[in-house]
Amino acid sequence: MVRNFDELVKAVENAPKSTVAVAAAEDMDVINIASACEKLADFIFIGEAKKIESLIKESGKNIKGEIIDIPDHALAAAKAVELVKNGRAQNLMKGLLHTAVFLKAILNKETGINKGHLISQLLVFEKQDKSGFQILTDCAINIAPTLAEKKEIIENAADVARILGYEKPRVAVLAALEIVNPEMPATMDAAALAVMSQRGQIKNAIVDGPLALDNALDAEAAKHKGLNSPVAGNADILLAPNIEVGNTLGKALVFWANRKTAAAMPGVEIPVIANSRTETLENKILTVALSAYMSLKRS
Repeated sequence: MVRNFDELVKAVENAPKSTVAVAAAEDMDVINIASACEKLADFIFIGEAKKIESLIKESGKNIKGEIIDIPDHALAAAKAVELVKNGRAQNLMKGLLHTAVFLKAILNKETGINKGHLISQLLVFEKQDKSGFQILTDCAINIAPTLAEKKEIIENAADVARILGYEKPRVAVLAALEIVNPEMPATMDAAALAVMSQRGQIKNAIVDGPLALDNALDAEAAKHKGLNSPVAGNADILLAPNIEVGNTLGKALVFWANRKTAAAMPGVEIPVIANSRTETLENKILTVALSAYMSLKRS
């Protein structure tokens, strides 16, 4: 089990390096990430070769890595997926291309790497006392998930949590309050997910809700509300009711709280790196480290 990002990075640095296939790598952001992650992973750059070479030269850094000349973004994404399917790469990374083009290559029924699972996005961050990690999901993909989709989002996040060492993570289904209110659909879904967990319909996780954010994170706040719950005050995973809440909380972690985060996109056969372009370089490095760690644990 790794308890914080320092332990995560050290674990990856002490293991054999995985390889990242980057689709549309003609981007200085990609070059900077590859340079900063030389101890964490090797990179295959797929895209417009002349531009990639020019950017490497412009960076002034000694960056090693195979370059595959495929200027077309859709074809570059398809090639990156092919490389992970045939084992030449263990991680997939989004470069300078539209997310829809990237996901289309992943989801292709004949050549892709998705087996019909819902794809979601999450952020991993350290608990305040650095005694472990917490996960926030979904922050970027599923706009207004249905009850069935929320179940899959929980299971996706629980898979990542288990890789980090949480055998049965505690999941808080977030809402604005802790009681079920028929006029607030998020509370209805939360209650249904809690019952599904109690009846074994959600595997390898303990789910409770509805819980407001303070009661999910703070034991004293939960005690003050008189909540008798194995999750309240001890949540490992926070399930947002919709993309607005997930995305806003995720950005607040970074831009208001200055917290370190790493992103993941579970639901796919292999780890996928698809940071926001406004993310800090440090957090992009941590995302590569998390992706490499997930590859190690799955191998």
